[in-house]
Amino acid sequence: EVQLQASGGGLVQAGGSLRLACAASGFTFDDYAIGWFRQAPGKEREGVSGISSSTGSTYYADSVKGRFTISRDNAKNTVYLQMNSLKPEDTAIYYCAAAKGGSLYLRAYGRLPPDFGSWGQGTLVTVSS
Repeated sequence: EVQLQASGGGLVQAGGSLRLACAASGFTFDDYAIGWFRQAPGKEREGVSGISSSTGSTYYADSVKGRFTISRDNAKNTVYLQMNSLKPEDTAIYYCAAAKGGSLYLRAYGRLPPDFGSWGQGTLVTVSS
Protein backbone atom coordinates (compact mmCIF):
# COMPACT_ATOMS: atom_id res chain seq x y z
CA GLU A 1 0.00 0.00 0.00
CA VAL A 2 1.39 3.37 -1.03
CA GLN A 3 1.72 5.69 1.94
CA LEU A 4 2.97 9.25 1.99
CA GLN A 5 3.49 11.22 5.18
CA ALA A 6 4.04 14.94 4.96
CA SER A 7 5.53 16.85 7.87
CA GLY A 8 7.36 20.03 8.74
CA GLY A 9 4.62 22.62 8.50
CA GLY A 10 4.15 25.33 11.06
CA LEU A 11 3.83 29.02 11.73
CA VAL A 12 6.59 31.30 10.49
CA GLN A 13 7.00 35.01 9.93
CA ALA A 14 7.29 36.43 6.45
CA GLY A 15 10.84 36.07 5.22
CA GLY A 16 11.39 32.94 7.24
CA SER A 17 12.04 29.36 6.20
CA LEU A 18 10.56 25.93 6.64
CA ARG A 19 11.54 22.51 5.37
CA LEU A 20 8.80 20.06 4.55
CA ALA A 21 9.44 16.34 4.35
CA CYS A 22 7.48 13.65 2.54
CA ALA A 23 8.25 10.15 3.80
CA ALA A 24 7.14 7.35 1.50
CA SER A 25 6.52 3.68 2.14
CA GLY A 26 4.83 0.71 0.57
CA PHE A 27 6.16 1.13 -2.95
CA THR A 28 9.35 1.21 -4.96
CA PHE A 29 10.28 4.82 -4.38
CA ASP A 30 12.67 5.01 -7.31
CA ASP A 31 9.83 4.32 -9.78
CA TYR A 32 7.85 7.42 -8.86
CA ALA A 33 8.01 11.14 -9.40
CA ILE A 34 7.06 13.06 -6.27
CA GLY A 35 5.20 16.34 -6.29
CA TRP A 36 4.27 18.98 -3.76
CA PHE A 37 0.93 20.69 -4.04
CA ARG A 38 -0.79 23.30 -1.92
CA GLN A 39 -4.29 24.52 -1.34
CA ALA A 40 -5.17 27.76 0.34
CA PRO A 41 -8.66 28.46 1.72
CA GLY A 42 -11.06 29.28 -1.09
CA LYS A 43 -8.49 28.56 -3.79
CA GLU A 44 -7.84 25.70 -6.15
CA ARG A 45 -5.07 23.25 -5.51
CA GLU A 46 -1.79 24.36 -7.06
CA GLY A 47 1.17 22.28 -8.15
CA VAL A 48 4.18 23.80 -6.42
CA SER A 49 7.12 21.57 -7.25
CA GLY A 50 8.09 18.11 -8.42
CA ILE A 51 11.11 15.90 -8.79
CA SER A 52 11.82 12.89 -10.95
CA SER A 53 13.09 9.62 -9.61
CA SER A 54 16.68 9.14 -10.61
CA THR A 55 17.79 12.03 -12.80
CA GLY A 56 16.69 14.71 -10.39
CA SER A 57 14.74 16.68 -12.97
CA THR A 58 12.69 19.29 -11.18
CA TYR A 59 9.72 21.54 -11.67
CA TYR A 60 8.79 24.73 -9.86
CA ALA A 61 5.73 26.90 -10.18
CA ASP A 62 6.58 30.45 -11.14
CA SER A 63 5.27 31.63 -7.78
CA VAL A 64 8.00 29.76 -5.88
CA LYS A 65 10.96 29.77 -8.27
CA GLY A 66 14.09 31.00 -6.62
CA ARG A 67 12.63 30.54 -3.14
CA PHE A 68 11.79 26.83 -2.88
CA THR A 69 14.11 23.90 -3.49
CA ILE A 70 12.99 20.30 -3.88
CA SER A 71 15.30 17.36 -3.25
CA ARG A 72 15.02 13.66 -2.65
CA ASP A 73 16.93 11.06 -0.69
CA ASN A 74 16.11 7.72 -2.27
CA ALA A 75 17.97 5.87 0.48
CA LYS A 76 15.53 7.34 3.00
CA ASN A 77 12.49 7.29 0.72
CA THR A 78 12.00 10.95 1.47
CA VAL A 79 11.49 14.09 -0.55
CA TYR A 80 12.13 17.50 0.94
CA LEU A 81 10.84 20.94 0.08
CA GLN A 82 13.04 23.72 1.42
CA MET A 83 11.01 26.92 1.52
CA ASN A 84 12.87 30.19 1.96
CA SER A 85 11.77 33.81 1.86
CA LEU A 86 8.26 32.77 2.73
CA LYS A 87 5.40 35.14 1.99
CA PRO A 88 1.92 35.34 3.47
CA GLU A 89 0.56 34.12 0.13
CA ASP A 90 2.44 30.85 0.69
CA THR A 91 0.00 30.05 3.49
CA ALA A 92 -1.76 26.81 2.61
CA ILE A 93 -2.04 23.13 3.34
CA TYR A 94 0.82 21.41 1.56
CA TYR A 95 0.42 17.90 0.21
CA CYS A 96 2.88 15.49 -1.32
CA ALA A 97 1.87 13.02 -3.98
CA ALA A 98 3.42 10.24 -6.04
CA ALA A 99 3.11 9.55 -9.76
CA LYS A 100 4.22 6.13 -11.00
CA GLY A 101 6.22 6.59 -14.15
CA GLY A 102 5.89 10.35 -13.80
CA SER A 103 9.61 10.90 -14.01
CA LEU A 104 9.67 10.45 -17.77
CA TYR A 105 6.91 13.03 -18.20
CA LEU A 106 8.58 15.54 -15.93
CA ARG A 107 11.92 15.10 -17.65
CA ALA A 108 10.39 15.32 -21.13
CA TYR A 109 8.01 18.24 -20.62
CA GLY A 110 9.40 20.09 -17.63
CA ARG A 111 6.12 20.14 -15.80
CA LEU A 112 4.20 18.03 -13.33
CA PRO A 113 2.71 14.85 -14.74
CA PRO A 114 -1.09 14.78 -14.75
CA ASP A 115 -1.54 11.47 -12.96
CA PHE A 116 -0.57 11.69 -9.31
CA GLY A 117 -2.43 8.67 -8.04
CA SER A 118 -1.28 8.57 -4.44
CA TRP A 119 -1.59 11.38 -1.94
CA GLY A 120 -0.51 11.96 1.62
CA GLN A 121 -2.27 13.95 4.27
CA GLY A 122 -1.42 17.62 4.28
CA THR A 123 0.74 19.73 6.52
CA LEU A 124 -0.28 23.29 7.30
CA VAL A 125 2.04 26.16 6.55
CA THR A 126 1.06 29.55 7.93
CA VAL A 127 3.12 32.63 7.11
CA SER A 128 2.36 35.71 9.15
CA SER A 129 2.98 39.22 7.87
